[in-house]
Amino acid sequence: MNVSTTELKAHLGRYLESVTREPVFIENNGRSTAVIISVEEYQKFVALDDMYWGALAMQAKQEGVYQGDAMQRILDIAQKK
Repeated sequence: MNVSTTELKAHLGRYLESVTREPVFIENNGRSTAVIISVEEYQKFVALDDMYWGALAMQAKQEGVYQGDAMQRILDIAQKK
């Protein structure tokens, strides 16, 4: 669903309800500038991001370029998912 910033301001509640069904793309001057998604969708993106970085960390470890505490934290997160 696409909505202008003016329409969003006028009917914010309506669009906040609709994000449970689909993302709301916000247009400013005729071009998409932002998107509103549900908390559930956001959490899915965060989980995918964690898995992506975790996979890269595991690959780095297997290739022998694994180093440091930051990398260990990424691996720990990935293994919990």
